[in-house]
Amino acid sequence: MVADQSGTLYVVATPIGHLDDITRRALQVLGAVALIAAEDTRHTGRLLAHYGITTPLWAVHEHNERELVPRLLERLAAGDDVALVSDAGTPLLSDPGFPLVRACREQGLRVVPVPGASALLAALSVAGLPLDRFCFEGFLPRKAAARRERLQGLAGVTATLVFFEASHRVQETLADLVALFGAEREAVLARELTKLHETVLAGSLGELAAALAADAEQRLGEFVLLIGGAAAATAAAPEVDRVLRVLLGELPLKQASSLAARLTGIKRNQAYQRALVLRAETPA
Repeated sequence: MVADQSGTLYVVATPIGHLDDITRRALQVLGAVALIAAEDTRHTGRLLAHYGITTPLWAVHEHNERELVPRLLERLAAGDDVALVSDAGTPLLSDPGFPLVRACREQGLRVVPVPGASALLAALSVAGLPLDRFCFEGFLPRKAAARRERLQGLAGVTATLVFFEASHRVQETLADLVALFGAEREAVLARELTKLHETVLAGSLGELAAALAADAEQRLGEFVLLIGGAAAATAAAPEVDRVLRVLLGELPLKQASSLAARLTGIKRNQAYQRALVLRAETPA
């Protein structure tokens, strides 16, 4: 058991853009802890300076966090409170911090969330897509082949899909989605949320791809990409699966899915999406 005088790790959400999107509690915690473990001390330093907070900063990022975890645990065990922040939003959501939080749990140290801004939840709240179920996938693989393989495995998911994406890859990702999910799949692209140039584009994947191709400004910034779930029929109908498996054994994917749609009565796009899932599940 850890002594009662041990410190607390506070996992603190910070603004994703607009500096006013920070809670009074977060400011109080950041000003009161012994140190702040920050993904980028320069970035967090500007936030602290804006609010007149002078708490010492430690740089704790993906390249050094495992090395620094023992030192942070020592500080916590000695009674120091520590705040964990990422560059923006809620820590651990596609950001560093997991090793530290996991180690604190294993050591019996207290971990307290200080909730606030989150690009994931901000995008979901304005997307207009079903939110009864959603699947957060974070950043897709950087290499094209790995990205396409991951997307193939997600094509038949019926929940809303959510991805983070960088400006230099967003067009390639949209092109892969059009090819693998179909140009008509409903989607939303949220860019630069809470910042000066915030835009939220809604439409089909094909329409979003065309919008970015036509406007270079829409390709700049940080993105949250939301994809409507596959129609339930593409994930569940046993007869559709049976027909597709037979056809995929004899024909190319597009031809098999087109013929399966004619035979079963489902939409061609639904048959294509389900065919992608079945092909990914079939051993090479």
